[in-house]
Amino acid sequence: MEQFLQEAKAASRVLSLLSGADKNRILREMAASLRANTMNIIEANALDMSEGRSNHLSSALLDRLLLDEGRIESMAVAVEEIAALKEPIGRVLDGWVTENGLKIEKVSIPIGVIGIIYESRPNVTSDTAALCFKSANVCILKGGKEAQRSNEAIAAALRGVLRRNALPEALISLLPDASREGVARLIKMDRYVDLIIPRGGEALVRFVNENATVPVVKHDKGLCHTYIDRDAILDDAIKIAINAKVQRPGVCNAMETLLVDAAIAPEALPRLKAAFDVAHTQLKGCDATRAIIEVDTASEADFDTEYLANILNIRVVEGVEEAIEHIVRHGSGHSESIITQNVTTAERFLNSIDAAAVYLNASTRFTDGGAFGFGAEVGISTNKLHARGPMGIEGLTTYKYKIYGSGQTR
Repeated sequence: MEQFLQEAKAASRVLSLLSGADKNRILREMAASLRANTMNIIEANALDMSEGRSNHLSSALLDRLLLDEGRIESMAVAVEEIAALKEPIGRVLDGWVTENGLKIEKVSIPIGVIGIIYESRPNVTSDTAALCFKSANVCILKGGKEAQRSNEAIAAALRGVLRRNALPEALISLLPDASREGVARLIKMDRYVDLIIPRGGEALVRFVNENATVPVVKHDKGLCHTYIDRDAILDDAIKIAINAKVQRPGVCNAMETLLVDAAIAPEALPRLKAAFDVAHTQLKGCDATRAIIEVDTASEADFDTEYLANILNIRVVEGVEEAIEHIVRHGSGHSESIITQNVTTAERFLNSIDAAAVYLNASTRFTDGGAFGFGAEVGISTNKLHARGPMGIEGLTTYKYKIYGSGQTR
């Protein structure tokens, strides 16, 4: 492990000397390599999928694991979009001259060596590798065991490009010891590793957060809510709610609980149930909900559950204040939405909710690096320091001060 990390640290110095033009050219070559290796990646993924079915992975996890030609093309396009982003390194963020004539510049720089621990989705391998490369960071990737072969095939396609450009393959590495013990060692290697980003299940994030000596930006669970206010346009509200839950239930920005204002619940709930029944959504509700529509009972524990499946809790609330109280009690700081035409109510909700992304009259499914125009993301940060929400290349940089003097002493 120590030798592996020493090589990663040394590689970071090589990467810091590459020009933006060279990085972009190499990223475009990586996109081409993903396309050229499509069949190799699909064959590796088929083995992972077969093993996943044998191990009885849920349909949501299998959906996240699956790679086909369309998804691999999307991965390649994401890498090209990252290449097209403005150069994040070497930007002068601020500058001034002090009273004694020192010229000070605040300049963006890479973080260094970043360990990224994730589960299920093999496209994370190419997304995060490309983002780290663009921002001049070395990445050490530890994907889930259920995607091991897929991740190896993707990493091989990217590392082949590094090799052909006479760059160290350590710039993009899979953690050689992928066991729990290997992860436990990695997250304590603060001599070599500058940042750990865990994204995945609650148990993984908690383990990393509690045991790391390396700084952590956690990408925790998404307990996302949509609140339909009494002043909502109901047709829009139903469309948004269906999208937030059904479009892709197995992702962290999907809605897990729908809150409905009691003033419109008798009209709204039957229409919502009819729409969700068409989508085969399993509905659970509070007592007030069940008095209006026939659904399963939602327990307090259900309101703290990230289903990552086509299951939805519904709670009737007495206005925006009770909706805010529910989200404060059960939310995870990820994404929350209000549907209303009342500007005062909207601003009360948007200003009161402490989450990475708060929406007015839109689906929580937009909390995503690509949708935000970042090209891709290393995850959705539920931290407040140093990055929050979709974490793109800006979140993978820090800064230093460059001071230009002319003989000044103090």
